[in-house]
Amino acid sequence: MEYLKLFLKGIIVGVANVIPGVSGGTMAVVCNVYDKIIELISFNVKKIISSWKFWLPLVVGMGVGIVAFSKLITFLLEQYSVPTIYFFEGLVAGSIPLILRKAKGAASEKGAKIPMEVACFLVGFAIMILMLVLKDDSAKENATAISEVNATVLALVFVSGVAAAVAMIIPGISGSFLLLVLGMYGTIIAAVSDMNVMILCPLALGALVGLFAGAAFVRLLMEKVPSYTYCLILGLVAGSIVTIFPGIPSGVVIAVSAATFALGFSAAYFSSRGEK
Repeated sequence: MEYLKLFLKGIIVGVANVIPGVSGGTMAVVCNVYDKIIELISFNVKKIISSWKFWLPLVVGMGVGIVAFSKLITFLLEQYSVPTIYFFEGLVAGSIPLILRKAKGAASEKGAKIPMEVACFLVGFAIMILMLVLKDDSAKENATAISEVNATVLALVFVSGVAAAVAMIIPGISGSFLLLVLGMYGTIIAAVSDMNVMILCPLALGALVGLFAGAAFVRLLMEKVPSYTYCLILGLVAGSIVTIFPGIPSGVVIAVSAATFALGFSAAYFSSRGEK
């Protein structure tokens, strides 16, 4: 039963990665697997192998979510975009009580100060609002592919790989959107489509560096200041609700969107109600 639960959580995280603006890291928090994933992203091969019962069903589920559900999600976003987004809004909102419990539990252990917790929450929320402000047409204009490959371009691709991987780890921040802001989205997408090894190699190297460095940094924060870290995550997650907000629907869409939001909220809230 536990394997099935992890498999289903993996599907949710995988599906999130094919939705523009929705963070896989956020869905990992929603599914209460974020902490364990961060712990496993390390050079401790023995620990990774011994934890296969956790990550294997999760990874398989992520693969299924990306491959099997990408067309369905694309169809739903094209035909029923508002109710679909409201479902994910509900998932995110339903996870907030879990994050609050984690922050409260960490605060009691480490003696955190409430003003600092509030400040960390506001910083996280402000980061997401800044991301929303940056999401404009000027960023989209930089989405064209770079045709000439030189040392400068390869360095930019490496840095983009680092940034995208770190963004995947940080809840609320979309890696694809960050690439768009950096002006490298078109180049990366074209390289993947054309299997351009000259671009893909520094991208993969940068992604590995970002993945391990980002995970190590988050682990350090969770070890030293867990309450403040969870409050920051809470701000990022709460802010992500604003960044993907599709607007207020009208007509019959209101009822459908309310139902999908309630479904998403219930799924996240009740599945994590007994977890800490």
